Amino acid sequence: MNKSLPHQDPVFAIPAFKDNYIWAIRTGPDSIAVVDPGDAQPVLAVLAERQWTLSAILITHHHWDHTGGIAELCARYPVPVYGPASEDIDGITQPLSEGDRVQLQTLETLQVLAVPGHTRGHIAYFGQGMLFCGDTLFSGGCGRLFEGDAPTMFESLQKLAALPGETRVYCTHEYTQANLGFAWKVEPTNQALKTYMEDVARWRQAGLATLPSTLAKEKAINPFLRVEQTAVKAAAEAFNEGPCDTAVQVFAALRRFKDMS
Repeated sequence: MNKSLPHQDPVFAIPAFKDNYIWAIRTGPDSIAVVDPGDAQPVLAVLAERQWTLSAILITHHHWDHTGGIAELCARYPVPVYGPASEDIDGITQPLSEGDRVQLQTLETLQVLAVPGHTRGHIAYFGQGMLFCGDTLFSGGCGRLFEGDAPTMFESLQKLAALPGETRVYCTHEYTQANLGFAWKVEPTNQALKTYMEDVARWRQAGLATLPSTLAKEKAINPFLRVEQTAVKAAAEAFNEGPCDTAVQVFAALRRFKDMS
């Protein structure tokens, strides 16, 4: 399903629900770890079809569509379950905080990043050019502020944006096309955004995933990472009906604008 993974990329998507992706990471010739398995059945189907085993589960935050498959998967495969230490999630065996590392068999370690905002204890996993960011960063957008505030989410996004531009972004929802519609309202003169919208429309028409993105791509087209741009600031101020004096204020206005769109 995934249109852009290079042959050597150890990650593939397992679709779930309406628009979720459970990311499967190859950890050996016949094993995978999975990220945010909200539903066990699609994972079990892949394991059965390919005669593979499960080696680990990684969780980014507590929402049910990211955690709902833990119990059933662990009943079949008693594997370590990694997740945020500061959130109450049944089944977590390896609680993690900022700076911790996760070793996935043959892969090098993944670094744990604290990225609160969507939820209070949200974490991301970064390593080997891969970023598993849950619902913090989307292609063309960012997560809603369910438990955090705008300054908190802004800081989390800035932390992710500081990673290398070639980093592949594995977020957990196929929201890209809708997000780009909003981004175009904000920055209709952005030619990189226009080109990306055309690419995404073509991919979706063909039934292909739009992910992974890259951080370089997101910094070119995602308004939530472009708050210093004149057009983005102007759109935020127009919605706000008043000046936005700081980058955080621009971000906050954009997030409210998106929520009402």
